[in-house]
Amino acid sequence: MRTDLFDFELPDDRVALEPAHPRDDARLLVVDAGGFADRIVRDLPDLLRPGDTLIFNDTRVIRAALAGERVRGEASARVTFNLHKRVDASRWRAFARPAKRLAVGDRVRFGHDGRVCFLGTLDATITEIGSEGEVELSFSMHSAYLDEAIDALGDPPLPPYIAGKRDLCPEDAERYQTIYARREGAVAAPTAGLHFTERLFEALDARGIARLFVTLHVGAGTFLPVKVDDTAQHRMHAEWGEVSAETAEAVNRARAKGGRVIAVGTTCLRLLETAADDNGSIMPYNGETRLFITPGYRFKAVDLLVTNFHLPRSTLFMLVAAFSGLETMQRAYTHALGSGYRFYSYGDACLLQRAPGS
Repeated sequence: MRTDLFDFELPDDRVALEPAHPRDDARLLVVDAGGFADRIVRDLPDLLRPGDTLIFNDTRVIRAALAGERVRGEASARVTFNLHKRVDASRWRAFARPAKRLAVGDRVRFGHDGRVCFLGTLDATITEIGSEGEVELSFSMHSAYLDEAIDALGDPPLPPYIAGKRDLCPEDAERYQTIYARREGAVAAPTAGLHFTERLFEALDARGIARLFVTLHVGAGTFLPVKVDDTAQHRMHAEWGEVSAETAEAVNRARAKGGRVIAVGTTCLRLLETAADDNGSIMPYNGETRLFITPGYRFKAVDLLVTNFHLPRSTLFMLVAAFSGLETMQRAYTHALGSGYRFYSYGDACLLQRAPGS
């Protein structure tokens, strides 16, 4: 499909720089066959049915934003890195800014801004230069030692749409993490889950709505805009995910009893669809997925989707257009823009019903 079909005008001031407080006070646009309804996230229990099952992504965001000093002879330059994919025990792929300051063989020193890693000095060598600012870093530490150093020296990896407009604040370490985050490995938050609170979980429990967890370690590549003219030419970054046998069995049992499956976030939806067989049953899964969903995709496992408002020409807007229909989502986003909804990671949410035939 033509990428420009998924373009729209998004004013800069509609990208949220701060989350709602409390989290479940964010606005919620309900999109279904009856049209649109303006609610808030805290209303979610009243919008679902007893016997429904919410599926959450329990990945935990690491402190993947690193500030480094490139050292080349007597010359040095400041470069920032957003880690996005682990290669092995000591190597990471990262997006560098400005990447033009780097060359293969360059040494980068981390912690020059006064932060301390008690394991010692963390250095890296640039071992590969890719396209669009991507580089490969080979670190001087490995495995758990490297993880500890990154946690000591790094910052929460806020999207550039936020980090480029305001300074990081201490509260972001907590706000850019779901309250149920458990398994470390993501370099971007599964942002639909940021709206959930213990208060909301209690209300969902009282309503008889089940709660299950899967893991997909979100990579920064998920949020990159599609730059090719034809969506068929876009290549998704691979992300690692897992659906346990216990979770798969619980989802299938709930569906057999007539309950609906609600994915909390596009990352969760992509993993469930990857793990589903042709009949819609969820199978245990452990591995990478590159699933790229555009209109025409036939959904097998998910009935409803809780998600945030996404950027123009993004794979995420293409996914919601596939789920609820391109024309429906174009009208929904026009309504959202005209009604003051806030977009992207710290923005508001919507509850989407799967379109008939999708």
